[in-house]
Amino acid sequence: MILRAYKYRAYPTKEQEVLLAKHFGCSRWVYNYALDKKIKTYQTAKESLSRFTIQKDLPELKKAEETKWLKEVNSQSLQASLENLDKAFTKFFRDKKGFPKFKSKHDNRQSFSVPQNGIVDFETSTISLPKFKNPIKCKLHRRFEGNSKTVTISKTPTGKYFVSVLVEVNEDTPKLKPIDENKAVGIDLGIKTFAVLSNGEEVQNPKHLRSALKRLKKQQRRVSKKVKGSNNRKKAVKKLAILHEKVSNKRNDFLHKVTAKLVLEHDTLCLETLKVSNMIKNHKLAQALSDISIGRFNEILEYKAKWNGVNILRIGRFQPSSKMCSCGEINKELKLSDRVWTCKACGVTHERDKLAANNIKEFAFINIKNTAGIVGFQACGDEGLPLSEKQEAQPIANGVGG
Repeated sequence: MILRAYKYRAYPTKEQEVLLAKHFGCSRWVYNYALDKKIKTYQTAKESLSRFTIQKDLPELKKAEETKWLKEVNSQSLQASLENLDKAFTKFFRDKKGFPKFKSKHDNRQSFSVPQNGIVDFETSTISLPKFKNPIKCKLHRRFEGNSKTVTISKTPTGKYFVSVLVEVNEDTPKLKPIDENKAVGIDLGIKTFAVLSNGEEVQNPKHLRSALKRLKKQQRRVSKKVKGSNNRKKAVKKLAILHEKVSNKRNDFLHKVTAKLVLEHDTLCLETLKVSNMIKNHKLAQALSDISIGRFNEILEYKAKWNGVNILRIGRFQPSSKMCSCGEINKELKLSDRVWTCKACGVTHERDKLAANNIKEFAFINIKNTAGIVGFQACGDEGLPLSEKQEAQPIANGVGG
């Protein structure tokens, strides 16, 4: 079984918009209530509350005079908020960063989920949800076959509504293709050029944010001059949000096209493990790095690779992909500003990015072993040093639904 997400534009009526706003607010309130209770319980009793324990409070909260408005929304959505909080804590303890934060009604994105009973009707182009008397009209531009699981409704800062349907597709995950060096490509990601491939191809950086920066700054100044709370400020904020949305849409479109091309044309993709959170600490490069969205690129690439049986091999982020000449000499004096350098040992001149792409592919294949038709590779640590022979692993292509 494969999980896929299908996203559609929704067009609710004025009456439905009011009920959607209630769902957004109640789901947010329950999330904040649970987070506050978990924090206080741990501080006083050193106990960790599960979502099932907090879930028992919901019936009493609906009866209480000050919170009886919780009865107006779908109970599944309230329970889904508790589940989302549990996932946030799991991610915090697993990755050791990003402690769950309280949600605000002023957040850029408002959303709630319906784990069950969300019915998609392609004949009438509508989606039916509990507590809604009439179905919500949607632009169902893509059909799907499978069981719809969770329906998530979201509202963007520009006032648009979207419905995301998580579908369980009755398909088996494709087997990974055999690893063949002739059908593999090394990929070096960068700022000046978005990606340089070991076969000589280059993907230019469109720089969507940089091209829109002048208009964004101008609109931001207009927002800052408006009186807080006024209608004119709300209009200016919406115009600013529209500009940001255009940049985001262009970036996502570019990333989807690039990743689709890479997955369809190659059986094995070799990349470098990058610590994006550390890279953006450099304030001179932070904006440019955020614009190319390396994290989002890897996320999309991995799930598309999984769906197509494409291998992804990664090397350690401390391996000298840009510094090592083809003769084996390592240039320890190489700076980030040096885009072209000459090897002192053999005198060969290298273009930094092309050399890195070739070295990434070479490093990825160093520990590849083909024994009796079973293909595997030796995992590398962060320093790029091979682990022991006993720690072999299959090529990773882990993806996410959506």
